[in-house]
Amino acid sequence: MINRYEVSETNEMIEKENLDVRTITMGISLLDCIDSDIDKTCDKVYDKITSSAKDLVKTGEEISGEFGIPIVNKRISVTPIALVGSSACKSSDDFVKIAKTLDKAAKETGVNFLGGYSALVSKGTTKADELLIRSIPEALASTDFVCSSINLGSTRTGINMNAVRLMGEMIHKTAELTADRDSLGCAKLVVFCNAPDDNPFMAGAFHGVTEADRIINVGVSGPGVVKYALEKVRGESFEVLCETIKKTAFKVTRVGQLVAKEASAKLGVPFGIVDLSLAPTPAIGDSVADILCEIGLEKAGAPGTTAALALLNDQVKKGGVMASSYVGGLSGAFIPVSEDQGMIDAASCGALTLEKLEAMTCVCSVGLDMIAVPGDTSPATISGIIADEMAIGMVNAKTTAVRLIPVIGKNVGDRVEFGGLLGWAPVMPVNKYSCEAFISREGRIPAPIHSFKN
Repeated sequence: MINRYEVSETNEMIEKENLDVRTITMGISLLDCIDSDIDKTCDKVYDKITSSAKDLVKTGEEISGEFGIPIVNKRISVTPIALVGSSACKSSDDFVKIAKTLDKAAKETGVNFLGGYSALVSKGTTKADELLIRSIPEALASTDFVCSSINLGSTRTGINMNAVRLMGEMIHKTAELTADRDSLGCAKLVVFCNAPDDNPFMAGAFHGVTEADRIINVGVSGPGVVKYALEKVRGESFEVLCETIKKTAFKVTRVGQLVAKEASAKLGVPFGIVDLSLAPTPAIGDSVADILCEIGLEKAGAPGTTAALALLNDQVKKGGVMASSYVGGLSGAFIPVSEDQGMIDAASCGALTLEKLEAMTCVCSVGLDMIAVPGDTSPATISGIIADEMAIGMVNAKTTAVRLIPVIGKNVGDRVEFGGLLGWAPVMPVNKYSCEAFISREGRIPAPIHSFKN
């Protein structure tokens, strides 16, 4: 039974340790908005979103005030738009029209982000999928709140290398079209392997086709809480370390469970999942990298970093699963460079490289996240980095992702300011050698042998 007493126990976490509910995300199915006429499709999409989420922001603010829990973002995720627009959209411009409709609906409801400008192409690409993918640069350049994600591979199907090559081109083009804003469009664009249907975090949130008509998913974050707890057991054994992380994750997840249940009841929308992800912010003391240092590393990226991150991620999941029957989404530890001051410091001093980050993604929640690279990085190189990350996800049966930002006009060592939760980042070097011949091959990489489990 979750009660107010449990929430009162978290007062110090909220006031001193940066505990927050990062997002309440309402998932909305748009399958009933499919129409052969583009204008009718847009009208249906706008009406469905604005009617479903009209009270979302107000409800989040009410819950925050009632329990004293900061709720940073209120967000919407929708059915992948490649499906929604498949009948009406005959060109990329038609998909951009839907993107602008989504943006208009986001502004009307007052949410911070709207995710689901997405396509699921892990095995093959339909005409609608390709049109949506080619529309992404213009869609993200001409909207403010729309986020886009593409699932390029899975453990069951392999990796769609044609789509990987195309996404390298689209990421670079998105960077060019938003060059006046330090290529900010790429911060709203992520590619996945094994994307979950119920992720409440942006830019990767979309409303999976197996979900109900509407659903409430909550994402909780508490890197500062975990670090503070570990300070009290400094120098203790691994057993004590693990137990401390688990107990802390349990308490944080209970807060998310309470908020999710309250939002579900107030909005009359079913509760979906709690995503316990240690999602950092640029605020001092709210850093996953600082947790790794508290575990015993001089800097994130030092030898032992991957092992420490594996320990952290596993114990967070174990504690969260005990706190809620419905833990889902990504749940674990995020390692975005720009959104984590400790990661920024490690990258700036050379302790953390792109190659080390790739190794860390084998054991963390997502992947190469919010990493600024030189603006002259070629589309083929971007595709190669994506392919490597997709392979890690495919072979290890886990979710992996890439959110690279080739910042036009910037070079290694330059500083890029994104603002807000997105923070700032140093431009990191990439391997200078070409993978053009590899990326130019047609087809897909087959699923691994251990995917055949029927």
